[in-house]
Amino acid sequence: MNAHYRKGREREYRTIGLLEAAGYQAFRMAGSHSPVDVIGVNKLGTRLIQVKSGGAKVTPAEREALSLIPRPSNSTIEVWRWPDRVREPLIERIG
Repeated sequence: MNAHYRKGREREYRTIGLLEAAGYQAFRMAGSHSPVDVIGVNKLGTRLIQVKSGGAKVTPAEREALSLIPRPSNSTIEVWRWPDRVREPLIERIG
C-alpha cells in the first residue's frame, strides 16, 4: 500500500472519529472518485468533507468541483486539513 494513500486514509478515519464523537453518523467515500472524502450526517444537517493531509492544499479545480456539488440548504462543504504533527484539523468551510 502506498504511503501517501495510507496517510490519507488514516486522516479520513480520524475525521470520522471526530464527527462521531460530535454526534454525527459518518461515512468514508472510499473508491468513489468523488470530490468528497467523508460525509457526516445528524438531525441538524449534513457535512460534506474533503480531507487533506500533510502540506496538501485544495487546488482551484478541487475547490470548483466542491462548490458545484448539488446539496440541500442544511448542509456544508468543508475542507479538513491535517498538517503533520497536529492533533486537530484546520477546518475551512467552502459553502
